[in-house]
Amino acid sequence: MTVSTISTDQSAVRELREFPGLEDIAIVYPDDPGYDEARIAWNLAIDQRPAAVASPTNACEVVRIVRAARILGLQVAPQSTGHNAGPLAAQSLDDVIILRTGALDEIRVDPERKTVRVGGGVVWKPAVDAAAAHGLSVLHGSAVDVGIAGYTLGGGLGWYSRSLGMAANSLVAVELVTGAGEFLRADATHHTDLFWAVRGGGGNFGIVTAMEFRAYDFSTAYAGLMMWDISEAPRVLDAWRRWAPDAPDEVTTSLRIMRIPPIPEVPEPVRGRSIVVIDGAVLADDDQAARIIEPLRALGPEMDTFGRMPSEVLVHLHMDPEEPGPGHVTSTMLRTLDDAAAAALLEAVGPGVETPLMIVELRQLGGAVGRPHEGGGVLSHLDGEFALVCGGMAPTPEFASVVAAAGAQVVERMSPWTNGRNYLNFAEDPTDVRAGYPEDAWLRLATIRSAVDPDGVLVANHRIPRLYEHGEATG
Repeated sequence: MTVSTISTDQSAVRELREFPGLEDIAIVYPDDPGYDEARIAWNLAIDQRPAAVASPTNACEVVRIVRAARILGLQVAPQSTGHNAGPLAAQSLDDVIILRTGALDEIRVDPERKTVRVGGGVVWKPAVDAAAAHGLSVLHGSAVDVGIAGYTLGGGLGWYSRSLGMAANSLVAVELVTGAGEFLRADATHHTDLFWAVRGGGGNFGIVTAMEFRAYDFSTAYAGLMMWDISEAPRVLDAWRRWAPDAPDEVTTSLRIMRIPPIPEVPEPVRGRSIVVIDGAVLADDDQAARIIEPLRALGPEMDTFGRMPSEVLVHLHMDPEEPGPGHVTSTMLRTLDDAAAAALLEAVGPGVETPLMIVELRQLGGAVGRPHEGGGVLSHLDGEFALVCGGMAPTPEFASVVAAAGAQVVERMSPWTNGRNYLNFAEDPTDVRAGYPEDAWLRLATIRSAVDPDGVLVANHRIPRLYEHGEATG
């Protein structure tokens, strides 16, 4: 059969229902009773309406879905949890099959090789627990229910990053189905261009059915959080921003200005309050770790929980929501946070300011995150000293617009100190994807995508274009 061009004709969707070989795969269509439940993203503020939602149970079924879509002129968007679904939902999904990978849930730890193999739909918490059972840790993020594949393909920043680097650098192998419908295994010696591209290039190059990554020989860290009232924000921010850039690689922290709603689900000590929180982890023995964070303890927090913590508990440290909910996030990268930058941030979100933003967060970069990783992928490191993330709840579309505008205003206010780059895992709106990568990498990424997805079947949340034969980029 010949391959169609991408179509806007709904007859292709009708043909999908009858396509040979898909009868035993769970596929839900807009007129099916379960469609609204199947199409929901983790962020409930996102309204994605695809042509169909498919839920394969193995790699062979993924191949069959992709090949059918290619023949019919449809597209396929892989999605496990639906974190960071905003840029995808902003596109027309009339001809897109969202492919849910949640049933690809294998977890296998090899304690001898110190590797973990996971299916393409596994989230962090069960993988952390499985590794911990063998005295090992993995480079998880700050949220327990984020999909490992999306997190890692986008780079992966977590509590051990300044010591051990981004999660993509610990990827050993990835098994995926390309837009051409081929099942491939890419690693350091097989399909090396593809292996380079997937380590930071996101979901543009294939639908991950499994990945293997290194685990590390520790199961605890010196970790916790410190808390102050928001009135202390100028003093705490000033001390932390001066300490963070030159802090030892062993420590990774974040600083958040938080406005906590007065709801019963929130613990009494912080309910309805505005606070400053520094949390993080130190990969060192207790005495050395205590010395590293002493400048922060000297600020006299009203709460200090830092101490020896197992990885199964540490994965909950950041208190990110563990259930789906509506929200909006805006982000940017800061090359520095000098006196003027700190003053601008406090003027925007500090004490006495009314804002719909519940959280304004600075992630400490540098250390191993800031150094190119030998043999790494396209995003082996990040430039800049801090990542800035602004977020709030968005229970209605109108309030989502208010939160989005407030976040955009903070980012604009900080623009004199940005570095022109973006970390796409934190970019939950359509953005300039090119800003996520080194300039010299862009053409190579587009060339690789052209090779593995010549007909543009795959739809990533942050799209990297293909190339025409004359070298022009196209979606």
